[in-house]
Amino acid sequence: MGKISDFLKNTFGQSTETVNLAATSAKPGNSYIQNIVPKTISQTRQDIKTWTNAQNIAMVEENPKFFPIQNLFDNILKDLHLQSQVNNRMLKSLSRPFSIKNADGKTNDVLTTLLQDKGFVFQINKAILETVFRRHSLGEFSYKLVNNEPVLTFDCIPRQNVDPRTGYLYYDYTDDKKIKYREQKEYGSWLIEFGEKNTTLGLLDGCVPMVLFKRFGGSCWSELCEIYGIPPRVMKTNTQDKVMVSRAKQMMADMGSAAYFIIDDSESFEFAKGVNTNGDVYSNLLKYCNNEMSMGISGTVVGQDTKNGSNGKEKTSIGILDDLVDSDLSLIEQGWRDTVIPALIALGILPVGVQYKYDATEDLEVLWKMVVEAAAFLEIDPKWVETKFGIKVIGTKTTAAPANLSLNLGEGFFV
Repeated sequence: MGKISDFLKNTFGQSTETVNLAATSAKPGNSYIQNIVPKTISQTRQDIKTWTNAQNIAMVEENPKFFPIQNLFDNILKDLHLQSQVNNRMLKSLSRPFSIKNADGKTNDVLTTLLQDKGFVFQINKAILETVFRRHSLGEFSYKLVNNEPVLTFDCIPRQNVDPRTGYLYYDYTDDKKIKYREQKEYGSWLIEFGEKNTTLGLLDGCVPMVLFKRFGGSCWSELCEIYGIPPRVMKTNTQDKVMVSRAKQMMADMGSAAYFIIDDSESFEFAKGVNTNGDVYSNLLKYCNNEMSMGISGTVVGQDTKNGSNGKEKTSIGILDDLVDSDLSLIEQGWRDTVIPALIALGILPVGVQYKYDATEDLEVLWKMVVEAAAFLEIDPKWVETKFGIKVIGTKTTAAPANLSLNLGEGFFV
């Protein structure tokens, strides 16, 4: 118990009287993450067949495997548009300040301040949010030495090694050896999980074909630029004369790096007639894929349509995204209430009865307008103004009384 007390004192800067240590237990020697066998991911071309095969393997009733679909999710997240949409939604929630409340509903300022800058809180919230996109998260608490002091950390176990439907953990996902992680003694304290067990594969599953189509369209567009941007050169000569062919090759090579053809003077070369395009068909395909991914992740297309966009349209789109963010915040609160807080209570990190909450958002522009209008009739608390708006209030500004401007009109003023 002494080591745990020192750990809490070093980590949170408070004594054991502040944190309930009744349920504290020593960290078991078993570490699941350290036993995971690292794997090299093959960077082969992905196609729709790869996606459907990965879905089928993950959704079978007996011995499902999730590493193909999770590897595919990792692969499509290299797409910068999809990456930006996921980060844009997640960071709006991860950057939102939270508060730890006591059982009576009042904010515990001490615990709130101590947890605000802790890395494991950020990692837990990230793992909860990722269940929206990747279905499931399984993570493990552990102690790590930082500057020779123990610090509580939280690491997500690779999803390729987890079967959330049956509750199996594979140290090597290509092997059939497994353990039932929900039956381990660490489950619920050191080992916690979030997300769905028997439903869909997450939002990223619907984005897979859009990324694959986009890569195909981008590749074809690049090839179009290569062919029509620098047209190939054609030289006609007597191909039966080796000296003339050799001289023709040297001439064409010296003229530049564009592709060239050497044909007989009795032959002809021409491009097949196709659809006349300057790349619009590929541009429209890429735009369609980007819009579909935006609709799936953000619920709308925000700030991308520079041609047909408008201020009202953007405000409506941002409002739709804000509704999704509010849903994500509720998901985080639920994850803390049902899983994280019971685990931290079991570890002795948090006292019994606390809650993790997000305060209701306020429109500061509207609120400031109300304050300015009310200040003409009411006394406003300077401390509240400083806390709410970040304006340093040093006192009340006084205005000098207007000078006596009365006119002294003598008898000869109008003469």
